[in-house]
Amino acid sequence: MLKIAFSPIYKYELPDKHRFPMVKYELLPEQLLYEGTITEANFFEPPPLAEETILLTHDQEYWNKLKNQQLSRKEIRAIGFPMSETLVRRGMHIANGTLQCAYFAMQYGVAMNVAGGTHHSFTYKGEGFCLLNDIAIAANYLLKKGDAQKILVVDLDVHQGNGTAQIFRSEDRVFTFSMHGEKNYPLRKEPSNLDIGLPDKTTDEPYLKKLRNTLPQLIDDVEPDFIFYLSGVDVLESDKLGRLSLSLQGCRERDRIVLAACYDHDIPVAVSMGGGYSERLAHIIEAHANTFRTAQNIFF
Repeated sequence: MLKIAFSPIYKYELPDKHRFPMVKYELLPEQLLYEGTITEANFFEPPPLAEETILLTHDQEYWNKLKNQQLSRKEIRAIGFPMSETLVRRGMHIANGTLQCAYFAMQYGVAMNVAGGTHHSFTYKGEGFCLLNDIAIAANYLLKKGDAQKILVVDLDVHQGNGTAQIFRSEDRVFTFSMHGEKNYPLRKEPSNLDIGLPDKTTDEPYLKKLRNTLPQLIDDVEPDFIFYLSGVDVLESDKLGRLSLSLQGCRERDRIVLAACYDHDIPVAVSMGGGYSERLAHIIEAHANTFRTAQNIFF
C-alpha cells in the first residue's frame, strides 16, 4: 500500500502574500482522493518530531532560536516566512512525515510526503522557505539507528539543495545529487557530491536525456540501500520561479525515470514534494499529483 504523510497542520495559513503556494497542501490530497488514485486508508498523520531527533541534524543554538521564536529579523528574512510557533510545529510534523515515510518505504518500496523537500535548511540556519531539513533529518536518523548504511539523495527541485549539501559535506555515507537551474537561487551554491547545473529554458528532451544518462550509473556506483527523492515541480515552464521549461508530460517522465530506477534496483525510496510556483494552481496540483500516480503505477 502506498503510504502518504499528511497532517491538517500542513495547511497552516500564512498572510496573503505567502498563501498561494500553501494552498496546494490542501488541494493535492483532495484531488488524489477525488480521482480515486488513493483512498483515506493511504494517509497517515505524523506527530511532531522529537527534539532529540532534530538535534541529530540541526545545531542546538539554531533550534533554540526556532522553538523560542528568537530569530533575528535578518534570519527571518532569509527564511521568507513570518515566524510563529505554529509554523515551527508544522515543520516538526513535516520532518517526521519524511522520517516515517522512510520506514514505510522499507516495508512497501515507496512512501510519500505531501510536503517536505526543505533542502535550503542548513545545520545552523534556515532560508528559502525552509526551517528544518526533513530529508537530512530522516537520513541522519536512519544512519544512527543502523537502518541504512549508504543513502543517495536525488534532488530534482529546480533550486540547488544547498542546505542538504552543507549538512552532509563530511558524511561519506550520504551521497547528494542535485540537478537544478544553474543560474537560479541560491546564488551561492554549496557543493553537492554531484551537481548538474542546467541552463535557463532547458526543455524536456535535454533534461530527460541528462537524467537517463546519470541516474542509473550513479546508483550502480554509489550502491545505496536507501534513496530520498525530492520531486519539486518548479521545473515546469509555467513556474514563476523556475526558469526551466519542462512540460507536464516531461515532469511526469522525470518522476517515472527516478521511481522506476528505485523499483528496478529494489531500493526503497521516500519522496518529498518540494517546490511548485506556477501561475495556475491547476498546473501545480496536476504536476504533484502525477508523482503520486506514477508511484502507484510502478510499485502497486
